Amino acid sequence: MKLVKTLTLGLILTAAAQGVLAHDYKAGPLAIDHPWARATPPGAPVAGGYLTITNTGTEPDRLLGGSSDAAEAVEMHESTITDGVARMRPAEDGIAIAPGETLRLQPGAAHIMFVDPAKPLKDGERFPATLTFEKAGDVAVEFAIVPMGATPEAPQNHEGHRVPVSQ
Repeated sequence: MKLVKTLTLGLILTAAAQGVLAHDYKAGPLAIDHPWARATPPGAPVAGGYLTITNTGTEPDRLLGGSSDAAEAVEMHESTITDGVARMRPAEDGIAIAPGETLRLQPGAAHIMFVDPAKPLKDGERFPATLTFEKAGDVAVEFAIVPMGATPEAPQNHEGHRVPVSQ
């Protein structure tokens, strides 16, 4: 009997851990994978959000922005390099995701900007946010916070739905 209870508890804990580790979302034809942000020092005026969106549909969509209790505002930003100078600007019309394409929001490129974070983002924690798409609508996601300077790599086969960190 004790073995049955132990096995049952193990199965329950394993199932619960899968929910905690799950880090991909679906919104119609959009697959949203591994939202993450870097930890921030106290008083940081902004924090970047990164993820991958694949449009498996036949129609384009557009990531317009979002919202989160973790920040005063959530904006879409684009980064460009012109004559060796990096510039960042708001993507006023959002960022398009063509049918059959994958959009990678990453440091130094298009990304989500969390303006005026409510508190410092701490490594190992998560925070909820809502992404707003032109056609798919609002999608609730959770951003995993990684160490400052880290760049997680999403597993190609989603095995374990974990976010390994390389520094």
